Amino acid sequence: MGRFLTGLLVMMCLAACAGAPPQTPPLRVFYLSQSVGFVHETVRRPADGLAPSELALQEMARASGAFTVELSQDARDLTPDRLADLDVLVFSTTGALPIDRETWAALVAWIDSGRGGFVGIHSAADTALDFEGGEAAWTAFLGGRFDGHPWTQGTPIGLSNLEPSHPLAAMWPDGTAYAEEIYQYAGFAPARVRVLQTLDMAAGPLRRPYPVPVTWVRQIGEGRLFYTNLGHTPSTWDDPRFRHQIVDAIRWAGRRLHAPVAPNPARQDVAALSAFMLAEGVTPSSDDGGLRSLGNDIRGLQALHPEKHQGDASAWDAAHGRIRAGIDR
Repeated sequence: MGRFLTGLLVMMCLAACAGAPPQTPPLRVFYLSQSVGFVHETVRRPADGLAPSELALQEMARASGAFTVELSQDARDLTPDRLADLDVLVFSTTGALPIDRETWAALVAWIDSGRGGFVGIHSAADTALDFEGGEAAWTAFLGGRFDGHPWTQGTPIGLSNLEPSHPLAAMWPDGTAYAEEIYQYAGFAPARVRVLQTLDMAAGPLRRPYPVPVTWVRQIGEGRLFYTNLGHTPSTWDDPRFRHQIVDAIRWAGRRLHAPVAPNPARQDVAALSAFMLAEGVTPSSDDGGLRSLGNDIRGLQALHPEKHQGDASAWDAAHGRIRAGIDR
């Protein structure tokens, strides 16, 4: 009888296990924090330990259980063969990384196929690749490149949330007051990305009459890319909202979380118009639906700012005047 009961229990256990859904393994993350250019405090390793961002990402992995993380400060560790053992790349990097054409082609193909995803943090936009044409290739991949940071470390800012219910932005309520170093971007193509957060030009001491995206997502073939400008300081890496966003960005890039990714250029045009009006303190004389065509002109002001032309404001003033005339008509 004892043997019969034991056998029955074993069969019941096997049947229960067979009917249980398989457990999803954690995503395999490779975190690269190499600095070929400026070294941020978030990635600076002390003589006897890891950098603040490395420790933070390890803590995020343990707390969430969503991923494991391998740490590196040498892009040469990221070989084409190595990609087969990974799910998501996270970069917080600067300068021309030692990634050759073969490795870059393999990396893009890996993402394009949907086998891998990418999460870029802060200075990932101040990054390039160490081969001819590498800067342009990286810019086209990420969606934009560093074009100065008028909002320096500790500058009070506000964060506008263009999609408050989006899973990768909902943790930052619209109008959140913050202090960060914020980049503006060259080579930015609104039609290729879905912008989730921008600077709120009604907040802080420094306001510019053009939009400054902070966070966006984009589709690359079957793969997914997330980028946020946040993450300049260790205090940001310690912020629960930032950690929540990065964990969910990793989950999304690894295809464990659903979130809209289709480009939103029309919404970005509205944000551009709003940035101009808030910075200028003006109100349109007609419905903004007829003014969205000004979005590209407003975005174009960034490249014309006098600080980029040795103080010459002639082109800025002319373009600025045309936009004001369009709004005041």
